[in-house]
Amino acid sequence: MGFVRGTVAPGFETVREEFAAFLSEEPAATGSQLAAYHRGVQVVDLWGDDVGGDTLTGVFSVSKGAAHLVVALLVQDGVLDLDAPARSLPFPLSVRELLGHRSGLIGVDGGFSVEEAADDRLVAERLAGQKPYWAPGDGYGYHALTVGALIDAELRAVTGRSVQQWYASLLRDRFGLELWLGLPEELEPRFRPLLPAAGPAFVPDPASLMAVAFNTARFDLLDYGNTREVRALGASSGGGVGNARGVAGLYAAALRLLGGDTITTFSRPYAEGSDLVTGEIDHFRLGFENLPLTYPFLGRRTIGHGGAAGSLGWADPDAEVAYGYVRRRFGYPGTENARLGEAVITAALGR
Repeated sequence: MGFVRGTVAPGFETVREEFAAFLSEEPAATGSQLAAYHRGVQVVDLWGDDVGGDTLTGVFSVSKGAAHLVVALLVQDGVLDLDAPARSLPFPLSVRELLGHRSGLIGVDGGFSVEEAADDRLVAERLAGQKPYWAPGDGYGYHALTVGALIDAELRAVTGRSVQQWYASLLRDRFGLELWLGLPEELEPRFRPLLPAAGPAFVPDPASLMAVAFNTARFDLLDYGNTREVRALGASSGGGVGNARGVAGLYAAALRLLGGDTITTFSRPYAEGSDLVTGEIDHFRLGFENLPLTYPFLGRRTIGHGGAAGSLGWADPDAEVAYGYVRRRFGYPGTENARLGEAVITAALGR
């Protein structure tokens, strides 16, 4: 329902048509934005319904993609060693295993308050006294609200700087990205709240590992994403705020900065088998999601990460495409990303 605004480069008209078709089929306004780069040039900048191109909203776990790109750059520069013992953990585990969701520290007994979950340092402090939910290194499971805090603790231990500080200097400030891990107060007028799903929301079994990982006993993800303190501190597991331009720009920057060996390292399937939290199969590469498994049109070296409301960002180095999609209304996993992403790739390969 809604109409499309924005621009596309010549050759990408079919992307606009696909975006318009998707919006017309939705029963409720999604507040969607779509952006893409090809060979370093922005070729798609579209938005629809009740948002503008510069509207900001919560992007949830797309934030993890920003955090993992920071890690990839620091590994590339020799600052971090993937096979070194993680200095931030009280038990033996490598940095590589930490990134691969293998620590077992998916949450804490009793859960986090919103105020705790908003702050990577407070999350890390709670995790330091928590017994892992499985033996560290034995299997993997999605650390939905904790992997960013664990990464942040590791960066602080090794470099003395936070994920947010590294992200600002390496990526956001350098490229002028409209994607923040810590939204300044003066930008709050551009923020639009996330909206509930148009249909019934999935509720995990309270006794499950998924309920622990998503902290369902203490707060709803919608409330988390709409809390100012979460936006202000920019928790790197899910507190990021931005728009599609910012997400696509992030991955365009990744294609520019990451060397071939680094991309190969971080795009190689790492966490194989069944995810102990979500039950998904072969869910992760090194930190990033195994997106080619979900989107077969993507090249095997694609890196990226999605977010709870249906937002998604990725970089396909073989197609030389960077993609960003953001939506206000919950619609996870954002099934429209398959049709929109394929339209972008098809247009790029046809140029």
